[in-house]
Amino acid sequence: MDPSYGITGKLLVWFFAIVAFFYGTILLLYVNFQQVVHLSEGIVSKNYAISDISKRMLENLISMEENEKKYHLLQRRDYLDYFIRARQEFEAGLNRVLVLADQGVVISPYWQEIADVYSHYPSLPADEAEQEGVVAPGGTLWIPEKVINDWIEKVSAARLENMQEVEAATRQLNQRGAQSAHKALIGLGIASLVGLLGVVFLSYSMIRPLKDLMRGIRSITKNRSSEPLKIHSRDELGELAAAFNEMTERLRQEEQLRSDFISMLSHEIRTPLTSIRESVNMIEEQVMGPINDRQRKFLEIAGSEIGRLCDLLNHLMQASRLEPGALQLNFAPVDTYALVADCIESLKASIEAKQVHVESEIPMDTPDVKGDIQYLRQLFLNLIGNAVKFSDREARIWVRVGAPDVQQRLTFSVVDTGPGILDEEIGNLFNKFYRATNVREHLDGVGLGLSITKNIVEAHGGAIWVESHVGQGTTFSFTLPLFFPAETTVRDKGLKKWHVKRTALRAIQ
Repeated sequence: MDPSYGITGKLLVWFFAIVAFFYGTILLLYVNFQQVVHLSEGIVSKNYAISDISKRMLENLISMEENEKKYHLLQRRDYLDYFIRARQEFEAGLNRVLVLADQGVVISPYWQEIADVYSHYPSLPADEAEQEGVVAPGGTLWIPEKVINDWIEKVSAARLENMQEVEAATRQLNQRGAQSAHKALIGLGIASLVGLLGVVFLSYSMIRPLKDLMRGIRSITKNRSSEPLKIHSRDELGELAAAFNEMTERLRQEEQLRSDFISMLSHEIRTPLTSIRESVNMIEEQVMGPINDRQRKFLEIAGSEIGRLCDLLNHLMQASRLEPGALQLNFAPVDTYALVADCIESLKASIEAKQVHVESEIPMDTPDVKGDIQYLRQLFLNLIGNAVKFSDREARIWVRVGAPDVQQRLTFSVVDTGPGILDEEIGNLFNKFYRATNVREHLDGVGLGLSITKNIVEAHGGAIWVESHVGQGTTFSFTLPLFFPAETTVRDKGLKKWHVKRTALRAIQ
């Protein structure tokens, strides 16, 4: 089918195809029905007529033979009348058969033989026969018994032939009926098959691009990006796919423009901000001369705010560098036990300040994962730091690991007992600059940590997801690929240590 047809055109083509097969089947049935009718008419108009005529003619011949004998024996006029009446009926039946022959009906040659012999025996009414004196034995009115017997045999033979023709025609009629039913079933089957194939084809040609479109929309909703859709047709769905591709390309370009703008702006602001910070530090250190306590207080406030601006710019520049597909990773075996222990140790100050309990449930014999140690460290710091940040005082936080899955990946989880996240906000957590409504006003942040975390996980070939219940806490889970020694020739043994002793760190309070 020409892919340039629109959906309406495809529907019309399949509709007319089904209608054509349907009416073709009806036409075939009509032709076969006409043939059956023709055979039936032949049986009724010829065979049944000849059968009836031959039956009556046999009765007439027998009657003629009996009445002739009775007349000669008893000499009664009644038998002469019966004879003449039977002969007239016989003659009428013979004429009817001959008329059928004149009308083009094929008859047995016995009928013509009987007619030729019968023409030698002229018939006369009873009165004329008595006057002519032909009623005596051996007169011309009478037909010899031998001739009548011969006619009886020929009529019987013709009648038998007619019955055989009736049987053959009936058999042919049954055969035609069976063929008609068979062809009708085949035609209806083909029409049904064409209809089914049409439905399947149209459903596939419509559902496939719709599924691709839905997949692309979900990808944009989840990842803010999508691969271009393949355009399989030039109908309305093909135009929709083309429009979607244009939209995704425009979104990608705009996202790239925003990222470039943020990177440029952060870089341009960072230089003068660094100068301002150094100037404030120099004044605070009295390089430019002595300062009083009031001046020192305001300089400390200015230094704190400059630090916040510097952190914000660092996050913005980091988010620009950690775009999907832009990370340059140095893969190596990473000891996750030591890595998590080091991350918990690095967050010790904030953990103690908030008096939360962080427990590492990662066994020492956990197999190594394959990844870039610096980015994985940032990954764990972001998730554990968020759990500490959003948890209440004296809350509990767990860092856990699961068994390897079928894709040879380890699943890590950071579980907290914090306030939880609303269901309608979970889908936006990994978007840039998004912050949940329940933390926007009383907690600092720019909404880039989870976006950066997601990019790091996906760059390592893993996946990240979140489960949360309001008032019960949140669980962030992600997967990382296992390391196999055959993947590298040199194993960095120093990574096993990480400046962390293998002994004790199950909980830090």
